Amino acid sequence: MLFLEVDAELAGGRPTDFNRKEQMKNFEALGVRDTLGSVLAGQGITEPFPIQELTIPDAIAGRDVCGKAKTGSGKTLAFGLPILQSTEVGAARARPRALVLAPTRELARQIVEVLRPLARAVDLRVDPFYGGTSVQPQHNALHRGVDVAVATPGRFIDLLQTRAVRLDDLRTVVIDEADRMADMGFLPQVEWIMRRVTSTRPQVMLFSATLDGDVDVLVRRYLRDPVFHDVVEDEDAPQAMVHRFFEVHHMDRVRVAASIGRGAARTLVFVRTKRGADRLVKQLSAEGLLVEAIHGDLRQQARERALERFRSGKLQALVATDVAARGLHIDEVDVVVHFDLPEDSKAYVHRSGRTARAGRTGAVATFVLWDQHHEADRLKRQLEIDEPTVAVFSNDPRLADLPSFQATAAEASASEATGTDGASGGRRAPAHAGARSRPARPVGSRPRRGRI
Repeated sequence: MLFLEVDAELAGGRPTDFNRKEQMKNFEALGVRDTLGSVLAGQGITEPFPIQELTIPDAIAGRDVCGKAKTGSGKTLAFGLPILQSTEVGAARARPRALVLAPTRELARQIVEVLRPLARAVDLRVDPFYGGTSVQPQHNALHRGVDVAVATPGRFIDLLQTRAVRLDDLRTVVIDEADRMADMGFLPQVEWIMRRVTSTRPQVMLFSATLDGDVDVLVRRYLRDPVFHDVVEDEDAPQAMVHRFFEVHHMDRVRVAASIGRGAARTLVFVRTKRGADRLVKQLSAEGLLVEAIHGDLRQQARERALERFRSGKLQALVATDVAARGLHIDEVDVVVHFDLPEDSKAYVHRSGRTARAGRTGAVATFVLWDQHHEADRLKRQLEIDEPTVAVFSNDPRLADLPSFQATAAEASASEATGTDGASGGRRAPAHAGARSRPARPVGSRPRRGRI
């Protein structure tokens, strides 16, 4: 892993490289109070992740901070520890001292779950504020006094417009997952809020997987003399995430997904539509998997229940749409399955980022139908993934262990021969491409009765 530290004044120069083994510190060495460090140690967290090691000292010093790191890299503690360390106890009624803006209610809840045990140790209150649920308990929380408010932009604007919350005492603002804010169209709401807090001149921290386009505009407008920290993958480091591309028949791909799910403790399956998510849950359940869905048409309580069952291991698989899964923080996802091909490379990265988080390993399987090879090849080129697209069937025993899955020489040659980069002039539709046809059987397999 490479650590790149870029000061705003030197943004045009060469970033400073940090060697992980030489620079590794504990949280106390970064300036974190012993009380907070003890809580972390009690949770088994003793060494900071790269983004934490780089950003915490500057954040504690009061600098505006811009951190670039992928989802699951430990950004919550990177901004959460400095907030809890610098926030004074005893917030006035309806006047939080710190505000964290998150793109989704799931992410807001997860941030609160991470920070609350630490906040209790220093006598601070952390509460979430998001839509899709009754506003009255949130009014009650503000009335009691909230030190750190973690909110989605839309709900926080509602609270401001009804004067349920004031910004007079605000000292710190965090914009988390800024790139997802941009993708979901929330930046106008974020800017509406930021225009109203600049009068108090708070410290601003922004974290994002990318810093281009609209996110760059946000940085230039609302961060003052920020220090930039960028954590990127070292090309020589072992890869924690393995990528597999599978050509599947449309009448067999549910069974392929089920075969993958049986071999992993937790499998997160992505589809494009809410109706597709509900349909896939029924199909996977029929294959014997314990599975539920999470999407925008479900009540918040149902979504939270499904997430909790998935985290606790009571579900083998969770089927999600892109929007519903944004901001999910589940550390122990073994496999991500792109049941429906991602729309673009950015969607692939954010979907896949649900696994191989916080130093763990993970596998990603992308399903490719016979007429989707050009799209899949384009994704691989954009992401610089050198992986063949291998034709698989649901009875392939290799599906039970995706990290160890190895394409045979014949499979790799077949993938190359069909033009993975389009050089062959396009992929020919296989003989089994018809809607009423059956997938071809692997050599040596026994015929099955009934319709697949």
